[in-house]
Amino acid sequence: MKLYIIRHGQTNWNRKGRIQGKTDIELNEEGIEQAKEARKILEEYPIDMIVSSTLKRARKTAEIINESKKVPILFKEALEERGFGEFEGKTREEIQDEIWTSEILDNYNLNKQYKGVETIQELCSRVWNLIDELKENYTDKNILLVTHGGVTRAISGYFDGANENGILEDLKLQNCGIKMYEI
Repeated sequence: MKLYIIRHGQTNWNRKGRIQGKTDIELNEEGIEQAKEARKILEEYPIDMIVSSTLKRARKTAEIINESKKVPILFKEALEERGFGEFEGKTREEIQDEIWTSEILDNYNLNKQYKGVETIQELCSRVWNLIDELKENYTDKNILLVTHGGVTRAISGYFDGANENGILEDLKLQNCGIKMYEI
């Protein structure tokens, strides 16, 4: 089984550096073009099904990719972006908050709750449960997960664990960037 991970195409909030979280933002024109380019790249990948976040930006990315794949798509809330509470819609410059660091909010051992941000363990729990479900039910399938930047941190944690400081590494996928894991 192979899991291919792709981050959704660009939105206007991505372009402006705004934190999206669960706010349901559409792809912009560049994001649509990025998804079309990803579709071309993924034509060569042996994908049997797509599992996508339910949020519009990921859903549209999945649908564009699937125009050539024509495989089943499952939409799962478990792949939705991390909830960023009071920070959604703001840029990091607007926040100027001393706690907005990966050492605090992305530390699996601390599991910090702050201003409505979904804790890292909550995020990991829903994503890891979905991966376990996919492994159990689709062992003979290669699956494309269409998701969000924050969720890629939980996926990284599933496969690679936390570093010595308890931090789950960010896959640092650009919009429509792709990563593969083999199970």
